Amino acid sequence: MSPQESKLLRVESLARVEGQGALHLRLRDGEVAEARLKIYEPPRFFEAFLRGRSYTEPPDITSRVCGICPVAYQMSACRAIENACGIVVDGQLAALRRLLYCGEWIESQTLHIHLLHAPDFLGADSVIDLARTHRAHVERGLALKRTGNALMELLGGRAIHPINVRLGGFHSVPTGAELRPLAERLKQAREDAEATVRWVAGFDFPDAGLDNELLALAEPGTYPIDSGAPTAMAAPGTAGLPPDSDRALPTRTFPLPAFPDHVVETQVPHSTGLHSRLDGNRHLTGTLARYAISGRWLPPEVLQAAREAGLGDPREGAVCRNPFRSIIVRAVEVLYAVGEALRLIDAYEPPPRPYVDVPARAGTGHGATEAPRGLLYHRYTLDPDGTVAGAALVPPTAQNQAAIEQDLRRTVQARLDVGPAPTDAELTALCERTIRNHDPCISCATHFLDLTVARD
Repeated sequence: MSPQESKLLRVESLARVEGQGALHLRLRDGEVAEARLKIYEPPRFFEAFLRGRSYTEPPDITSRVCGICPVAYQMSACRAIENACGIVVDGQLAALRRLLYCGEWIESQTLHIHLLHAPDFLGADSVIDLARTHRAHVERGLALKRTGNALMELLGGRAIHPINVRLGGFHSVPTGAELRPLAERLKQAREDAEATVRWVAGFDFPDAGLDNELLALAEPGTYPIDSGAPTAMAAPGTAGLPPDSDRALPTRTFPLPAFPDHVVETQVPHSTGLHSRLDGNRHLTGTLARYAISGRWLPPEVLQAAREAGLGDPREGAVCRNPFRSIIVRAVEVLYAVGEALRLIDAYEPPPRPYVDVPARAGTGHGATEAPRGLLYHRYTLDPDGTVAGAALVPPTAQNQAAIEQDLRRTVQARLDVGPAPTDAELTALCERTIRNHDPCISCATHFLDLTVARD
């Protein structure tokens, strides 16, 4: 591209992401002038049509936001409504919820690693092409996904949009005898997960780094899945550390009811998904954020696998900010979820009742859990009879859009600076790969839209 040339690259349909989106990239005088991740799926209006429904309905309704991560929406909805009603679910019921969530982490993260992300590193156009050259690895990934699905089927009633979850717990709970066969499958899954960590650690990773703040739930002593307080890690370039620092930075925690004060959504003209800012700054939630903030709480055997995979030891302040290496962190999280599921099954004793009562009352409740793609926040306001008077859902991909666009600008600019000038096809491949590093669930992000029509 000549110094004075201007070019607009349009990728009208992104490949190998969940949902439908596009990318518009404008180059001018050798610089990236604009990068826009365009979400053109129709707005979902979930927040609007939840109003006027019974307080018992959001867990089932919101699970339809995403067929890959329905448990995340069910658990965040349950926690928010139970919070509004003054109920805390604990003991074995809470353990069963975490076990169900482990199943979702296993199947969802495994899907992204093997079907969507790994082809980028191995020169394949799709998982079908990848299976021709790396059949054993693809089959291992599918076996892992089936194990995650089996957990969701047993506890949730089915793998997609589970029907066994309700406020206060479950409609029915399994016996110990019903869980034992799953434990045997999980032992094989643990070996498969360990092999997956070793496999992806051998990929070729470009040098890259993110300069955003990181946001995840945190709960000292455990790795976040279904509980914790929002915790932010400062961006590189602050606290006297250089912009390319790979060390842990200071963190700050705020109470969940203050989430709307810290994470503010705004509409952008090019997307049906809202953009979010954390205290006015771009931020990233998800795999890299969880590992940076809570990686030190992973079990020793999982930390050992992470160190051997080249991630460093988070107990010594190591942080992974390379988005290309996020595939390793995802594999480590699958290994953790498999081990956590085994631990929960081993300690399981059927509760006396499958649920605790959640009587309706007026109030506002807040709930958040860690979907595979990051922190998912729900807020509900209830009338005295339990009618939903207001609802707010802040999904992780909507929070990450500004950070993804910034990452696109950085990645493309770095490629332009080294020459020779890339072709449109090369730029398209680079941009799609950059987006897939973040595993965006575009369908989840299209949850709301303020529509203004101006007529002359």
